[in-house]
Amino acid sequence: MARVIQRQEWAAHPTLWSGEWEGGDANVTLILHESIEPGHGPRLHTHPYPETFVIEEGRAVFTVGEEEVEAGSGQIIVVPANTPHKFRTLGPMKSIHIHASPKFVTHWVE
Repeated sequence: MARVIQRQEWAAHPTLWSGEWEGGDANVTLILHESIEPGHGPRLHTHPYPETFVIEEGRAVFTVGEEEVEAGSGQIIVVPANTPHKFRTLGPMKSIHIHASPKFVTHWVE
């Protein structure tokens, strides 16, 4: 039987497509990100599992290890496990961040 997750179970904002969902038995966790102003994004951190970013709209600069990558609509960024990373939006951006883990595990570097 399919499991349907209602918006109120993950949404952090009443109108933006923003929030988090820990998947448990689905074996993934999701961050749904929508920002309007430039400069949004997390500080440098790692996860003990890969993280995949699907950019739906907008652009951001990603720092992945020692590399900086600018990514935009339609692109996918895959960050390997235990690799320091962060991003900064360059304007409005909408994206889905897929964590290959049933629970969020984040180690903040800065």
